[in-house]
Amino acid sequence: MENQYITLEQWRALIAVVDTGGYAQAAEVLHKSQSSVTYAVQKIESLLGVKVFEIQGRKAILTPTGQFLYRRARSLLDESSALERAARRLSAGWEAEIRVAAEIIFPTWLLLDCFDKLGKESPHTRIELIESVLAGTTEALLTGEADLAIANMVPPGFLGVPLMRPRFLPVAHPDHPLHQLGRQVTLEDLRHHRHLVVRESGTRRETKTLLDVTQRWTVSHPATSIEAARRGFGFAWYPEEKILKELREGTLKPLPMGPAGERFTQLYLVLADPDSAGPGTRRLAEIIRETVETECMRFEGEVSFED
Repeated sequence: MENQYITLEQWRALIAVVDTGGYAQAAEVLHKSQSSVTYAVQKIESLLGVKVFEIQGRKAILTPTGQFLYRRARSLLDESSALERAARRLSAGWEAEIRVAAEIIFPTWLLLDCFDKLGKESPHTRIELIESVLAGTTEALLTGEADLAIANMVPPGFLGVPLMRPRFLPVAHPDHPLHQLGRQVTLEDLRHHRHLVVRESGTRRETKTLLDVTQRWTVSHPATSIEAARRGFGFAWYPEEKILKELREGTLKPLPMGPAGERFTQLYLVLADPDSAGPGTRRLAEIIRETVETECMRFEGEVSFED
């Protein structure tokens, strides 16, 4: 027995049984016979001298030992997959594709410039961009959908580098009733008008709306919200850089709320797996840091709250 080891395939069978709810379902997912899946779980029990499942009624339930083995087996398979990905990337040189999840408040022009710089160095590396909002960015990291993320928070288990701190301005069309008050706008004033909000992406939406208002339009993309505000349908907070054109043209105007109307958020650059990140992903991260450092300051502070 000392020379026998539990294989990754056997651990994979155990995980599949738990995740799918039975041996028959696991066999279908793994494209194996039910007897081979059953044997794999029995082999684990035999080699370790433990019981993984116990029968309660007509169901097989994980024992406390089984729960422990399931958790550790899942971690083991995740580590194995990460190791294989790293090895493939190292053997292949620059990655064929880099997946980027970026908060939509990050300047689009800046991100496209970064992609272009990488393209000049590695023209055959494809880029897949996930334009995400709040929890959607975190979800892309947690589910392995992104190799690199520009996020408004660093999820537990990840490391992030502070990247930039966009300023948000409360704005509305110059003819909006809030601009006709002839005084500084208060939160109570805002509650009586339509608030334009961008919905979080991803399946888990964890944040709450900032204002308790009687009217609200919730849309999926900032461009839709900006167009609604530009046409006088409501007010909203937008990243200053995203509405420079509208501010210059006079179709949007900052609400007179004073410095208290400003809002800021911190954006971070996060590598999904620094140990297995390929040279292309690392180079793109470096390009983003350098570009932000040298160029993003040019639009900061351009707009005043003064009437």
